[in-house]
Amino acid sequence: MIDSLPARVAVAVLALLAGAAVGCSAVVLHRYWWGLLLGILATAALLAAVPGGWWRRLPLALGWVVVVLLLAGERPEGDVLVGRTASGYLLLGAGVGVLLAAVVGLRHHPEPEAGINVRDASSS
Repeated sequence: MIDSLPARVAVAVLALLAGAAVGCSAVVLHRYWWGLLLGILATAALLAAVPGGWWRRLPLALGWVVVVLLLAGERPEGDVLVGRTASGYLLLGAGVGVLLAAVVGLRHHPEPEAGINVRDASSS
């Protein structure tokens, strides 16, 4: 991967847009049980597919959460897209999970070394 600042910014913008698109779709479809399930599964799949990091998973999660929170607010005429229902609360609770996945993705997880032979403690 190219390690230049413009490439990182481009990846961050694409991740932000992808998170916003999936978050918007989840808000629109969350009223149906299958739509809520599809929105949460699509979000989880996207988080699993995008590697962790400041320039990848964090912008994706922020795009998702910001769009969901903006769309969850009350509109001037009193309408809401995310109601005070079980599916609405599950969608907002999924936002906490998305943020946790982004924070966990910031930590560097070292690769295990393949050449080390570890003895099983139960066979000793």
